Amino acid sequence: MPDTPAHSHLIDFPEALHALFSRMGELKLVLGPAAAPGVDRLEESLRQGLAARERGDVGEAVTKIGHAMDLLAGLAAHADPAEGAMMRAVAEQFKQALRRGALGEAQETAELMRARSGSVLHPKKPR
Repeated sequence: MPDTPAHSHLIDFPEALHALFSRMGELKLVLGPAAAPGVDRLEESLRQGLAARERGDVGEAVTKIGHAMDLLAGLAAHADPAEGAMMRAVAEQFKQALRRGALGEAQETAELMRARSGSVLHPKKPR
């Protein structure tokens, strides 16, 4: 089984990831100044993953977004070891779901990580 999915639709749920990306400043405030360099690395990896997704580079998108989820789990571990352990398990579940092509499971785990990070997703209003 390949390490990366072959279909771009497997990462066709960026809302939770965009919400997380847009809340990096808030994450820095919550985690404090000592975590700022880690949050910057998280933000950069997530930015690169979302950019790769936009240009259709699925393998790079999955790699960078997976790395961002690992970084988020590491940041959570510094704040609360139990929370960090849970986030590491969820990050691994997310990456495995993407590799298997289990879109629904990957979407659920991305949403769980977004929610656990404290970011709020505001649905778009119909035009």
